[in-house]
Amino acid sequence: MNKAEKKQLRYDKAYMRMAMEWAKLSHCQRKQVGSLIVKDRMIISDGYNGTPTGFENACEDEEHYTKWYVLHAEANAIMKVASSTQSCAGATLYITLSPCKECSKLIHQAGIKRVVYATQYKDVSGIEFLERAGVEVVALSIN
Repeated sequence: MNKAEKKQLRYDKAYMRMAMEWAKLSHCQRKQVGSLIVKDRMIISDGYNGTPTGFENACEDEEHYTKWYVLHAEANAIMKVASSTQSCAGATLYITLSPCKECSKLIHQAGIKRVVYATQYKDVSGIEFLERAGVEVVALSIN
């Protein structure tokens, strides 16, 4: 590993630790997921999984199933950028759980070029789609 790669790894681990802290803000009981979007070493957005604005902060129904309208962390982060003067083009997404196939489409369309995740989701089709789309995907253990 060269000096530049070591430096990038240090930044990757730091941003992932921040995404893990952000995940703790989620009110979801089954999964707490956090994400950051970083461009030119600046955090341009953040997100965690949860219900839409104006809805109760309860992600699960009475039977402990996730409500269909819960937004994923990366979708929340991308939507924040969309309503700002920033752009995701060329950015890196740090996310505590690898993206599902639906969010992978959003990531690609937003122009994100690199995805770093800590834990792999059970369905890897989102990762496979991103790789096919030319997005760099990195599994990162920060232990």
